[in-house]
Amino acid sequence: MQHEITARGALLDAKGNVREPGFARDLLLNYRRADVKAPAWRIKEWDYYIVMNDAFGVAFTIADNGYMGLISASLLDFTAPAEHTQTVMTAFPMGRYALPETSAAGDTLYGDKRVQMAFLKRDAERELRCRFDRFHNGETLEVELTLAEPPMDTMVIATPFFKPRAFYYNQKINCMRAGGKAILGSREYLFRPETSFATLDWGRGVWTYDNTWYWGNGNGVVDGKLLGFNIGYGFGDTSAASENLVIYDGIGHKLSRVTFNIPPDSFMKPWTFSSDDGRFEMNFIPVLDRASHNNALILESDQHQVFGKFTGRILLDGGKELCLKDFFGFAEKVRNRY
Repeated sequence: MQHEITARGALLDAKGNVREPGFARDLLLNYRRADVKAPAWRIKEWDYYIVMNDAFGVAFTIADNGYMGLISASLLDFTAPAEHTQTVMTAFPMGRYALPETSAAGDTLYGDKRVQMAFLKRDAERELRCRFDRFHNGETLEVELTLAEPPMDTMVIATPFFKPRAFYYNQKINCMRAGGKAILGSREYLFRPETSFATLDWGRGVWTYDNTWYWGNGNGVVDGKLLGFNIGYGFGDTSAASENLVIYDGIGHKLSRVTFNIPPDSFMKPWTFSSDDGRFEMNFIPVLDRASHNNALILESDQHQVFGKFTGRILLDGGKELCLKDFFGFAEKVRNRY
């Protein structure tokens, strides 16, 4: 079952539960922090941007996880391959970051003596700004990027958990062409809109304590038209809809279930992806595993975000077949106890 939400309305009912589980092509349901019926320390809100081409990329997170704030930047080199991530954590922000209640307007900002980070919404563009002192080997990371956001469908999902007042409201915005640069010391990484693309992962909700999720995403050009895809599963009650969507030339094509077939002994061995409707069948050759494992008694995060090349086929609504070869993207497996 893939229930599509087509009318605007409130996300939550009077008891704090998702009013209409399902997927949408835009952020039709209104999220209001004041409507959440959970303690402030349990509310999780984040904006995550990933910007990349076949050679390098950057990623940024501003997250208010209730009892913990997380500000993170990553610089990714797919030719070496190598990556470096720095994270600043704060205690009990509980709404103090004032993250916007919609992705369509408002700015997401964070600043302290070491990090200045800004995600700015400007009509049909988004601007990403970051200055991160002592990012790597004492050098400062400086990034200025502009993302062009064309009119298009996006992946939106309203998902309840198997627990009252717990939910996940998420939007993935694909296919944003990116221009600008990142500078680390004497090295400059130039992002050209012809070859560089960005995805926004916009999430708001109340999560249960222990979750393992799978997420994959990619952007590029196929047969002269923009193609983006989002695949994933592993959290909440997704019986109303999956988060699997292909956007081609601005139009979303809804998929059913996609399974990540990950080698049990190494994330760097080839993966495959299979779908129950036969519409997303891929091989995946890893290039870089951005892995981290942090365990602090009751809090644990075990992450493998693997970047690489997708080769296979996608069937659109109506039966048109798209063939992908060495299409760059990523797929991840993450377990969080938090």
